[in-house]
Amino acid sequence: MAAEEDNPFNGEGEAEETVEETSEGCGWCERFQRSVAKWMLPEHARDIYLERANCCPPPIFIILISIGELAVFIYYAVWKPQKQWITLDKGILNSPLTYRPDKREEAWRFISYMFVHAGVEHILGNLTLQLLLGIPLELVHKGIEVGTVYLSGVLAGSLASSIFDPLHALVGASGGVYALIGGYFMNALVNFKEMIPLLGAFRIVAILLIVGTDVGFALYRRFISHEVGHAVSFVAHIAGGMAGMTVGFVFFSNYNQKLLKDPKFWVCIVGYFAFILFAVMFNIFLSPA
Repeated sequence: MAAEEDNPFNGEGEAEETVEETSEGCGWCERFQRSVAKWMLPEHARDIYLERANCCPPPIFIILISIGELAVFIYYAVWKPQKQWITLDKGILNSPLTYRPDKREEAWRFISYMFVHAGVEHILGNLTLQLLLGIPLELVHKGIEVGTVYLSGVLAGSLASSIFDPLHALVGASGGVYALIGGYFMNALVNFKEMIPLLGAFRIVAILLIVGTDVGFALYRRFISHEVGHAVSFVAHIAGGMAGMTVGFVFFSNYNQKLLKDPKFWVCIVGYFAFILFAVMFNIFLSPA
């Protein structure tokens, strides 16, 4: 099936769509796409999505990011042994990818820290969540949109940590993962009335349970547990979620709509970039680190 796509960022009228009928029956890919549409989209948007949906390109962004994170973890755990399979050790603290407050002038660290993880539980949790959420989201919204949301959460996580937890290092992809969760949560709330009630309620409850458990564990490790290792900032979880509820809300809750005419688009985007600008100025002129 092929269709001329409507660009959601322009203000022009609806694009005419031409759907080419194929002689193929309903294969596994189409059945999977129907399941994704039912899970991710309100009823009125499913037909449009199914007309355009295909597995080409595949959800390449979230898969490549996951492979990169796993490769870096294996490098530090196997080829550069630092006894950190379970908990953080000096090996990854000294990594050129890790965000460190005393290395803030190395600007790439505000993004590259997402590739470094503090142990098996840390990376398995992040990979599981981002694959479970990222693949369906990327099938619906494509890689550019999912990548934008994911990286906005990663950047917001490190910048927020540099402000509210300025003396601690930061590793892990939790900022990006929570951006996906935040965007998906807003999607579930906005479209709740248009989804099957039990499905909508299940999505919201599942998200709250996952977030509550993960954040609770992060707080436990930071403030209660006395395990050996360096304290790592947890603020990225919250900041990533907030980024997802702004940038992610724009992309994931407004499928097939003209965003430039939606005031919520401007509120979310301006709010996000205002925070980024403030955080950059803070790091240059005010940071106690």
